[in-house]
Amino acid sequence: MIAKRLNYGDTIGLISPAGADNPDNIKKSISFLKSLGFNVKEGKHIYDRYGYLAGKDEDRASDLMSMFLDKSVDMVLCVRGGYGTMRILPLIDFNVIKENPKIFAGFSDITTLLNSISLKCNLITFHSPMCNSNLLDKITLESFLYTIMEAHKAYTIENPEDFTTECFSSEPFIEGQLIGGNLALISSTLGTPYEIDTKDKILFIEDVSEEPYRIDRMLTQLSLSGKLQQCKGFILGQFKDCSLPHYERSLTLRQVIEDRILTLNKPTILNFQSGHSYPKLTLPIGAQIKLDCKNGVIHVLEGVIK
Repeated sequence: MIAKRLNYGDTIGLISPAGADNPDNIKKSISFLKSLGFNVKEGKHIYDRYGYLAGKDEDRASDLMSMFLDKSVDMVLCVRGGYGTMRILPLIDFNVIKENPKIFAGFSDITTLLNSISLKCNLITFHSPMCNSNLLDKITLESFLYTIMEAHKAYTIENPEDFTTECFSSEPFIEGQLIGGNLALISSTLGTPYEIDTKDKILFIEDVSEEPYRIDRMLTQLSLSGKLQQCKGFILGQFKDCSLPHYERSLTLRQVIEDRILTLNKPTILNFQSGHSYPKLTLPIGAQIKLDCKNGVIHVLEGVIK
């Protein structure tokens, strides 16, 4: 199932399902969205703060459900990540979302919502920049707007110039459903009703500010649960600030990836520009893709909006 494309003049509904942010930052970002030609409807609780959360769990979940029920809202966009989406998962009525499909977009902590909505509602979601992301980055904005406004037929996602991918595969192409997002969030839902389904899927992972041993731990958890072995292939995005000044008592991130991922001998692309850095390419979670391991690009085999 795919949602209706966004057009200029349509309304973007903003929610804060995870961490809180400075109200001035939110208002500045809203002004930018309006300058692009969109209307904006603010969730009732996007300025709330409860410790590190953007308000109480019930209120954040209520904003999410309200935006899907609101007929005037054409797209639901998260303000930022941080932490908190896992806490609201039991409060979400996925049947309501399934009956009111809309573009839903975000990344980082929003990973749990992207994959849960995709799996439980059979709705393509979008690993994309958020309201408070740097949409002044030209490539990031172009990828985002193209995906939610024009990608109604098959298209290709490739790194910008000067950002080279590495490919490891004995097969030039593989096809499968794209899933994934932030590695920490993917591993955190294992053993719950919201854990990721990797069987015959192509798994995208990225992360930020995690030392190599933490990346190792999370990948090992996915391996011990059988999740990595079930994948058809992998796309590794940006691992921002995941290195160390020295490695006297540590594996490097590259060694961890080689040991935990590449030894599985599944088609893999490294250094795809999506994650916590810029430029940030928008990826359709739940879409059928062809992983082009010869050229290091992603061919989306179907329209992701209508």
